Parts: sequence; structure tokens; C-alpha cells
Amino acid sequence: MGVRVRFAPSPTGRLHVGNARIALINRLFATREGGAMILRLDDTDTERSRDEYASGIEADLTWLGLGWDEKYRQSDRLEKYQAAAARLKECDRLYPCYETADELAEGRRRAQARGRPPIYDRAALNQTADDRKRLEDAGRVPHWRFRLEHEPIGWDDLVRGKVQFEGRNLSDPVLVREDASPLYTLTSVVDDLDMAISHVIRGEDHVANTATQIQIIDALGGGTGSAADPIAFAHLPLLVGAGGEALSKRDGALGLNDLREDGIEPMAVNSLLARLGTSDPVQPVADMESLAEGFAWDRFSRASPRFDSAELAQLNARLLHALPHDAVRDRLDALGITAVDETADAAFWNAVRPNLDRLSDAVAWWRVVAGPVEPVVEEASFLADAAALLPPAPWDEATWGSWTGAVKEATGRKGRALFHPLRLALTGRENGPELKLLLPLIGHERATARLSGRTA
Repeated sequence: MGVRVRFAPSPTGRLHVGNARIALINRLFATREGGAMILRLDDTDTERSRDEYASGIEADLTWLGLGWDEKYRQSDRLEKYQAAAARLKECDRLYPCYETADELAEGRRRAQARGRPPIYDRAALNQTADDRKRLEDAGRVPHWRFRLEHEPIGWDDLVRGKVQFEGRNLSDPVLVREDASPLYTLTSVVDDLDMAISHVIRGEDHVANTATQIQIIDALGGGTGSAADPIAFAHLPLLVGAGGEALSKRDGALGLNDLREDGIEPMAVNSLLARLGTSDPVQPVADMESLAEGFAWDRFSRASPRFDSAELAQLNARLLHALPHDAVRDRLDALGITAVDETADAAFWNAVRPNLDRLSDAVAWWRVVAGPVEPVVEEASFLADAAALLPPAPWDEATWGSWTGAVKEATGRKGRALFHPLRLALTGRENGPELKLLLPLIGHERATARLSGRTA
């Protein structure tokens, strides 16, 4: 089947950069290996899952360019989870438990008071059929736990190296709630097996889940001892904020939708997230294929990488400065930036891109070129002399140098005294793109009017 990975978000909120990093690394690995990425919406939490969040997740992934090859919703697969639970009951690996949430909390408190780990004590395994009947007659409805084998559980993690757990130190996980709905620990395994997932790539907060899920995989006949190939695991350190704080779906400043609305380029996000936590330098990369070519597991560190919005903003500007006109032509058109021909369009982009932080900043420079601009006139007589020396059209990049040379010779001015008044009059701004590039775009008529103090 080759490499098959999955990104499995819960549609209980929009994606933030931490989620995006996991999705991106899945996509890069699959692309490098010529494999497939599955988008699986883990939406069995009916109280918190929302269709608008599911649509938002898809929109965020599409914006980043992280396409998926197959898509599933867990809410469409409930019968498969019920069948898996029935199989686990048949082989005596899933057992009913009748404790209430308060009773379980009290059990954990007592264990901690005695210096023991707060794991489930398996009291339900000692209950007889009569005990269970009495509880059910009293209105108790069981939840169902997976009985872990008390033996070592280990795997070679692609990021963390050798990982080892002792089964006796883990709580038997609840796989089915009192209302018969399945939990993540079961649904994830069933789907990974059914969808022939070859590599599970996720955050390190799932390491303990992996230990229990490996035994569930074996119990369902999909483990190392079966005909199926074993699943490989990679657990990445969680992304944290610039100050070391944990990221949350509720942190809107780091939400993908907010970054998009702020004018951040998707490949700036990808370029940063692909390199955070690796030994590779962070630099702007224009396409996903180039990012995938440089992907390697041995470059990832065990330390938690820090996401800094200021670093993203700087990377965004660097990316824009390197983009050719062909890459932004349609987007400039959508912003209303259209010159008289393709050559002028490209000339405008090449002139202004070194001064952009966001693509939308180009609109302000287009107004400088196409007008109207309210000129700033500090020395009217000097500007009148300069206007009289303007050469006839057509103009090119050499025009600025020849014109200012003539003005220098006629007035004796040089340096800031020469150039600053001309910039203020021609653009209405203190600084900006090179005037040798802007002047041919402004043109003779507008330049003459602005040097005369007229809005043009």
C-alpha cells in the first residue's frame, strides 16, 4: 500500500498553528515518499463538534495547500466501532465498569494519598454476574474498559527513538461511554487499521495513548504478529508560544483564519512550521515540493519549538520580496492593480515588492503610481526648476539618473537636498521604492503635475 498518513482533527474549533504543523509534517512526509494523506474528521463528540468547524478546517488546510487524498468522518463509521467493540468483548479484552465519575475521582484521590499512581484499580474485574445485575437493576449503566496486558510495551519512535512503557503502570482505558458512544482511543485504532495507515504522526501528548493503542491493535488482529505491517509512530514535541506558553484553539491570534485575514502568505506559514524544531535554518520556500524534498526525521529535535508571530511576519516579507510577478499576477488583479500591459504590471511588482510586508500593501504603492497623490511641496521654486528639466517620454530606468544629474548640474544640489524634495513631491512619502523604478510608471504627465504642486 505504500506510505499512508492521516491528519485527524476534531471539529470542535478552528485550527491554530500547532495543529497546522502536524498536518504539514504529515503532508510533507507523504509527498516525499509518494504516498497519500487522509483527512479524517474525528467528530464523535456530538456535543462539541460543529459542521462550521469542519468546513473551517477544510478551508484552512486548502489555504495552506495541504490537500488530502481521501476524506472520512467518524460519525459515518459508528457501525465499524460497534463491531470492533463486540470483537474485543468476545475475546475478553473489553469489560463493563459501573463506577460513577465521583467514585472514580475518589479512587484516584485515595491512590494519590497513598503515594500510588492514579490508575484504575480494576475493581470491576472482581464483580460477579450477580453484582453487575444488582447495579443495573439500581439504574447503573456501564462504561467499557480495555483490559491491558501487564507486560512491556515498546516501539521505535521516528522522533523520540526507543519508547518503553510497562502495562501495569497504565490505566485500562475507557473505550465506550455509558451511552454506548466510542471514544478516541478505540475509533482511532479502528480507522488506522481500516484505512491501512502506515505512519501515525502526531503530537507527543499522545505518547501514552500510543502505548495502549498498540495493545488494542494487537487485540484486533492488526499488530506486529499479524499479516499486516505494523504501524510506525512519530511523536513530535508540541509547538508553544513565543513565551513558552501552550497553544490553544481558543488563542485566536495564532488561528489560521486570523493569519489569513491578516494577509500572511500560506507558504510563509508552511516555511516556518516546516523548519521549527529542526536543525534546518528557517527561510522562505515558495512551494510545497521544495519543502518536501528537504524533509528528514533525523532533523527533528526533542525540544518544544517556539512559534513567534514576529518571526512569521519577517518571513512573510522575505517571501514576498522573492516572488516573481507570475506568482502574484492574478492576486494583484483582484486587488485592482492592473497596468496598461503585462510589461508595466511586472515592472510595478518588481519596483514595489522589496517594500511590502503584506501583498495588500501594494495597493498603497499603486495609488502612488496611478494617483491621485497629494504632493508634499517644501520648495516650490526648486521643484519648478526640476520640472523644467524633465526629459521627454518615453522613460525607462535610466531616466531618473539622467534627470537628477541635470537638476544637480543646474542647481548645485546633491544628496538629500536634491533627492528628498523630489521624492516628497512625486510620491507624497518620505521613503519607499527606488524612484528610478517608480518614475517611468508615474509618467511624464503626473510627474509634471505633482512637481507643480497639483494633485495627480
